[in-house]
Amino acid sequence: MKFKIYGGQNQMTKADLVKDISTETGIIRKDVAIVVDALLHSIKEMMKAGRHIEIRHFGTFKLKIRKARMGRNPKTSDQVAVPERVVPTFKFSREFKVGVLNSVQPSQLEDK
Repeated sequence: MKFKIYGGQNQMTKADLVKDISTETGIIRKDVAIVVDALLHSIKEMMKAGRHIEIRHFGTFKLKIRKARMGRNPKTSDQVAVPERVVPTFKFSREFKVGVLNSVQPSQLEDK
């Protein structure tokens, strides 16, 4: 089986996720969609409040501070001050990475 990294039929959308969960659990799609939306909303709200979210065996959502730096305008090559900012990040757990690495081979992936 080949997997595409971007686009195509092997890309999973939120609707596909809802369908898969519904099929796996027997819960109707409408109810699954409500739960998925609530989960995503909760993650977003916790991060807006400055909290980290750890989902065991999956990964951790965190906020990191990017230091101020000097950048360059690509059109004019002028130096531009880029201010310090907070960015959301996600780090997969070790268990998740090992599980994926043990089940997918590079030859199964297809670049766009």
